[in-house]
Amino acid sequence: MANKNNNQNNIIAFQGVPGAYSEMACLSNFKNMKTLPCPSFEEMISSVQENRAKLAMVPVENSTAGRVADIHHLLPESGLYIIGEIFFRVNHTLLGVKEAKLSDLEEVRSHAQGLAQCRENINKMKLLPIIHPDTAGAAKEVSELKDKRIAAIASKLAAEKYDLQIFKENFEDKNHNTTRFLIMSKTYTMPEVTIDKYITTLVFSTRSVPAALYKALGGFATNGINLTKLESYMINGSMTATQFYVDIEGHPETSSMKYALKELEFYCGRDMVKILGTYKASSKRKS
Repeated sequence: MANKNNNQNNIIAFQGVPGAYSEMACLSNFKNMKTLPCPSFEEMISSVQENRAKLAMVPVENSTAGRVADIHHLLPESGLYIIGEIFFRVNHTLLGVKEAKLSDLEEVRSHAQGLAQCRENINKMKLLPIIHPDTAGAAKEVSELKDKRIAAIASKLAAEKYDLQIFKENFEDKNHNTTRFLIMSKTYTMPEVTIDKYITTLVFSTRSVPAALYKALGGFATNGINLTKLESYMINGSMTATQFYVDIEGHPETSSMKYALKELEFYCGRDMVKILGTYKASSKRKS
């Protein structure tokens, strides 16, 4: 939990309760920082906005289950910047109260991502999946309910914290099951261009003209720049207004990126392109 003296420079916020995978990612990568559990993504972001935490550990996508729902809507308007990325291997465990047997189980509770990452194994065991706001919270709830029929999918850390037995380890369907996290901060300094590999994340909206997206992205192709992620979602309650979220391999201060961004701004308008951060690519990225 957070340091009692509330030294925000030593605190990193995450969504969930103690024992969440997000907390494990914090503890693994920021060993000298205290963790601040938050009940929602909104609260996690506001803790940094309001100087209750220095950083936020934000899950954005998983190699098995895909995008973490809703988070992309929060990032552009948060006022926070992306300063790094982390790839964290997620090993799920099937947990239950210590009095239960595996044959007693009828339902399993976890975050929607946890259930999706274990879908095949859940079906094999013929368990009823129940969505919970977070994985460790599901483990905590199972511990409190003391119902032999109810299991949770969560971490080994959650099993320890909530005194549950582990029925099965490595319960995830795929052995590559990895979550990508973004490290976000209220303060930001553009890194200098070096030989390191950089990722630039930005959002943009195109003008309502034919082939606008094709033309807007053309500058990246002609300048030999790779896009590693491109997603779209509706904004402003409209079925026609679309915003695009992009991860790009490159640094804005290189000549090729300058040309590509200039072309993007030409088709979108300067005010419609917003860089959320440029940061060193994780060494765990596949080349």
